[in-house]
Amino acid sequence: MIEKPPILEKDNFKEVVEILVNPNFSTLFNKIDREYLYWDRLKYHVPAEVNPAAFWHAVKTKRNLTAKTITFGNTKFKFSVTDKMQEMLHTLDLNLGGSLGTQGIIPEKDKKFYLVNSIMEEAIASSQMEGASTSRKVAKDMLRKQLKPQNKGQQMISNNYVTIRYLVENKDKTFSVEQLKEIQRLITHNTLSNSEYEGSLRTSDDVMVVNSITGDVAHTPPAYKEINKWLNDLCAFANNDNDEFFIHPIIKGMIIHFMLSYIHPFVDGNGRTARSLVYWYMIKKGYWLTEYLSISRIIYRSKKKYETAFLYTENDENDLSYFIQYNLETMQKAFDELKIYLQRKISEQNDLLYFKEISEINERQAQILKTLTEKPKTIFTAKELTTIFNVSSKTTRKDLQQLVSLGLMQAININQRQIGYIRTDNFDIKLREVRGN
Repeated sequence: MIEKPPILEKDNFKEVVEILVNPNFSTLFNKIDREYLYWDRLKYHVPAEVNPAAFWHAVKTKRNLTAKTITFGNTKFKFSVTDKMQEMLHTLDLNLGGSLGTQGIIPEKDKKFYLVNSIMEEAIASSQMEGASTSRKVAKDMLRKQLKPQNKGQQMISNNYVTIRYLVENKDKTFSVEQLKEIQRLITHNTLSNSEYEGSLRTSDDVMVVNSITGDVAHTPPAYKEINKWLNDLCAFANNDNDEFFIHPIIKGMIIHFMLSYIHPFVDGNGRTARSLVYWYMIKKGYWLTEYLSISRIIYRSKKKYETAFLYTENDENDLSYFIQYNLETMQKAFDELKIYLQRKISEQNDLLYFKEISEINERQAQILKTLTEKPKTIFTAKELTTIFNVSSKTTRKDLQQLVSLGLMQAININQRQIGYIRTDNFDIKLREVRGN
C-alpha cells in the first residue's frame, strides 16, 4: 500500500511558516514541484535539520495556494498546474492539433494507412492491460483480415478496435450517460460473465478496485445509488466550460479519464472505457494527431506508475495533479514514439521506389510487391488489404486483378468461401520484365 503522509502537530505550524519564507529552500521546492513528488519520494529530499512533517506541510501549503477545486458528487477534487506541466502542455499544443501539424508530421496521402495501424496498436495495448494475452502479431492479423475472434482476449481487442473507430466517427456528439453506456457496451461485448452487464450501470456495491500488483483494495467507488449523480456531474464537466476558471482541454480529458475510473459505474470495462474517453475528448477538442497515438501502449509498459498515480491522488486529499503529471509524461512519450515510427516508415517508403518505378502500378500495389519480395510465402486476401489500406473492397479487387494480369500474383482457394492471392512461381522474372530490365 501507499505510505500515508505525516500528520502535523499543532505545535509545528510555526515551523511550516519558517520553511516557506526561507529562501534557501527555493531550489528544492522547484525540484519537488517539477516532479510533483508524493510523500514516499519527497521524504528523501527533506534537509537533515528540518522536521519532515513540517516540510511536507510546507510543500502542501505552496501547492494549495495555486490549486483549483472541482466537485463531483459531493466530493471535492483539486489540481495544480506546475511550470513543468505548462511546458508539456505547450509542446503537445504545438504538435497534436492545429493546421500546422496537418501539413507537417504525416503526409496527407499516407494518413489513412497510419491511422488504421495506430488504432490497432491502441486497441491491442488497452486490452492487454486488462488481461488479453493474444500477441500483437496474432491480434493485428485478426484485425487486418477481419477474422472472427477465437477467444476472450481476441474479443477484447476486437471490441476496443470497434470502439475507437466509433469514437472517431462520433467525436462531435454531446457526452451523455447513454453515450457512456454505449461505449462500455461496445468495449465489453461478449467478454463478460453476464451479458446483462453490457451497457448497464452496476446495481450493487459489491465491487472494489484491487491493486493488480499487491492484491490490496486500492479504491472503494461511490455507492451505486449515487452513480447517476456522479455521471451527470461528469457529463456537465465534459460538455461545458467552467464559469470560474479555464481548464486546459488536455488536462480536462485526463480528469474525465480519472473520474470515470474513480466512479467505477460498471461491473467491468471501466478502465478501457475511461482510457477511451480521454482519446475521444481530445479528438473532439481538435487534437487530431491523438488519433495516431498509442497512449495505452505507454501506460501498459508503466502500469505500476499508472496505478500509483491513482493511489497518490486518493491518499493526498484528492489531488489530481499526480494523475495529470503522469498522463502528460505518457502523452509526450507516445508522441515521441510516433515520430520514431513515422521516420521508420518514411525510410521504408524510400525502399518502395524500386517498385514505384513500374508505371502501371500505384503505391498500394508497390507495398504489396515489396511484401511479396521480402516474405515470399505471404498470402493476401482482399478483405485484409481493404482494412490495411482503408479503401473500398472494389478498389482492392481492382488492385489485385491488375497484379494478376501482370503475372506477378495468382489467385488460390483458401477454403470454399475465401480466395487468397500469392506471388507467382516466376515472380522475380516477371518483376524484372515489368520494370523494363
